[in-house]
Amino acid sequence: MIEELGIRDLGVIAEATLPLGPGFTAVTGETGAGKTMVVTALGLLLGARSDAAAVRAGAKQAWVEGRWLLADPEAVADRVAETGGEIEAGELLLGRSVSAEGRSRAVVGGRSAPVGVLAELGEELVVVHGQADQQRLRSATAQREALDRFGGAPLAAALDAYRSGFEAWRADVAELATLRSDHDARVREAEELREALDELETIDPQPGEDEELHERSERLTNLEELRLAAAQARELVSAEEAVDGTADAVGLVEGARRQLERVAGFDAALAPIAEVLTNAGFLLADAAAELSGYLASLDADGARELELVQERRALLAGLVRRHGSLDEAIEFRRTGGLRLVELDGDDDRIALLEASVERLRDELDRLADELTALRSSAAERLASAVTAELAALAMPDAVLSVSVEPLEEPGAHGRDQVQILLRPHPGAEPRSVSKGASGGELSRVMLAIEVVIGAVDPVPTFVFDEVDAGVGGAAAIEIGRRLAKLAERSQVIVVTHLAQVAAFAGNHLSVVKGTDGQVTSSSVRQLLGAEREAEMARLLSGLTDSEIGLAHARELLEIAAERAA
Repeated sequence: MIEELGIRDLGVIAEATLPLGPGFTAVTGETGAGKTMVVTALGLLLGARSDAAAVRAGAKQAWVEGRWLLADPEAVADRVAETGGEIEAGELLLGRSVSAEGRSRAVVGGRSAPVGVLAELGEELVVVHGQADQQRLRSATAQREALDRFGGAPLAAALDAYRSGFEAWRADVAELATLRSDHDARVREAEELREALDELETIDPQPGEDEELHERSERLTNLEELRLAAAQARELVSAEEAVDGTADAVGLVEGARRQLERVAGFDAALAPIAEVLTNAGFLLADAAAELSGYLASLDADGARELELVQERRALLAGLVRRHGSLDEAIEFRRTGGLRLVELDGDDDRIALLEASVERLRDELDRLADELTALRSSAAERLASAVTAELAALAMPDAVLSVSVEPLEEPGAHGRDQVQILLRPHPGAEPRSVSKGASGGELSRVMLAIEVVIGAVDPVPTFVFDEVDAGVGGAAAIEIGRRLAKLAERSQVIVVTHLAQVAAFAGNHLSVVKGTDGQVTSSSVRQLLGAEREAEMARLLSGLTDSEIGLAHARELLEIAAERAA
């Protein structure tokens, strides 16, 4: 439940603290005093969309803070922990600011959090019924959801099972439709893939082959220059025949070595140098041999080999143009093969999906039948219980029924069309509340449904804004009594303009408007004793000091105390 609500600079409320606590709290006040801002503040704490226009004139931002005492902290503990917030001794603090520029910030358990988290927590903590929510009861979705809530755990489990089956069936139906509608395109894709893969199979490109061919092309293009340079280098290193008496490098080094060895006996320092020259001779001899081998390796028919290399490079260049690079072409050969296997298996996949769709549809029909049976049973019980509640809400002749009619095709929530029907008096035809209920009747139907559902699916906190719209007299007294009954199981906060409703509240708060002649601001007071009697008199007659009005107020409070007992 909400233990305390703090508001600052929201609408006409400059600053206010609302002590709420358990049971039934009524919020009253003059028109324009800012009663609706209480509901707006709660809406902000529950993730409602913010509006910069709600920030009090002249203020930089509006701020709302709520302190919750949680009966079951575990229900929201994981989500709070994900935001980095904390629940201390079962107490959770939620906050929300809205700047005059429209920026909004949320606080959960002392830590900043996305505003969406407030909405998620709100679904677990509070049900808000404003006039718009009463109108929502006219929708088929809201009527079905009300019935499903009343159906309790068995219906919820059946609905979960049905939804799982529906998603599996719908996924296979969608895939089957895609395969069928795209069949011709997939056949063309398979043909194009097959041609591309045949080309790759024929050419059989290898990783790095383009670089290797580039090097071979360079070598073959400059074959004669390579041959001439290698031959000249070999002659300079080790000539097979001396030309003009010129010594080669091997001969020169050998001559130098012999000169040193001839005199090395006179100076030991020359021995190492002579050894270096010996090694140099060996290295030059090796170089000469390698050059001879290189010359022997140069192809005699380099032109033919160059032609073959260029032809191969042209084939690879074509692949590069089509695939982006040689590596991508090689990768396409792998992935394209897998894709072709997939496309070629379309007919088999279609046959499997057709069988799966039929099997899943049979299972879905079975689950839908179970869901319909549970809903039909719950509909009878809900109709009976709500009808009894309506009799207690000054609609003694009204009969509520809940229709569960089959649809031709399954939907995400079953195969049922749920309608709540109301026959307001004998002789009238039952009509859907979406069409036939007046505003006052709709208010009482909604309240009756919440009272009945609250007995099987309790909600920690209910917030009602103008639940008594279009209602007065004895009907208003019965609404107050039923709200007090609902407050026995849940916290109930009601914004009302009727004394007959406020009389049943255990906690009465008044939004009071004040002005200094230039700026209007409101505050919130908890009313007790004479102050409460004066507010009740104002609600009844518009006068706070009329003896007759005060007497009527005291009488109404006594009646409420007796009927709530």
